Amino acid sequence: MSANLRLRAVPPPALRNSATWLERLFENEADASRHREEVLDKRYPDQERIYAGAPAQGAGDRPQSQVVLGGRPLFRPDRHKPPFLVLTAAQARRVAEFLTTADFDALWAFARDELLPRYGGPAAERETWSAFAAAHQELRAFYAQTAESGDAVVKVPAA
Repeated sequence: MSANLRLRAVPPPALRNSATWLERLFENEADASRHREEVLDKRYPDQERIYAGAPAQGAGDRPQSQVVLGGRPLFRPDRHKPPFLVLTAAQARRVAEFLTTADFDALWAFARDELLPRYGGPAAERETWSAFAAAHQELRAFYAQTAESGDAVVKVPAA
């Protein structure tokens, strides 16, 4: 499993449906300064669990984690590497709306019993809650800025 998840905002006209182009986008650190980026630490797979408990916003909606941390996979030529995950600008806007209105304490209550044993149990709840709440706030800010700019989002698990 990868150590973190990198999310990068990309203007839709610049986005290419090419794994090779996306690899260059994430490898080129000069591009990092031109694009808004967020990096979630090794807890990001568990962060997904928090959003999985969110109520559906409409009939047939999938768990919110699919849009917050997921996306349409774009597979790399090297199938041993994880795929890129792509959200359109419209999807990124919906994620921003969800994160703006989400009640983190309610989401935490849903995931708490599953997550606490992995992070030191009830004695470590304050620290664990704080770490996940901080990641939630970072995601909220990233997606809000991304939606305001009308950008798409590309994600990749990275070591």
